[in-house]
Amino acid sequence: MNIRPFLLTATLACSSYAALAQANVTSATSNQTPYQYGMPLHVAKVLSLTEPPTSECKVITADMKYIDNTGKPAQISYRKLSDACSQQN
Repeated sequence: MNIRPFLLTATLACSSYAALAQANVTSATSNQTPYQYGMPLHVAKVLSLTEPPTSECKVITADMKYIDNTGKPAQISYRKLSDACSQQN
């Protein structure tokens, strides 16, 4: 029995499944723009700053919702030290 066609089919199925999973993750976070150093933001008003709760001092991804200078709502994600870092000695 030749096993190559089965291996090829299984490999292609796994690859397409992984691609679909990656597409779902990308589309879920596509409305947030990741901040890059030097990127102009043109913030007129900050609406909210959110970050995941943690008791450890570590680098996390935080989100900022704001209104830009043209009046459009925008959202950006950025990396920062958690608030737990300022509470530790």
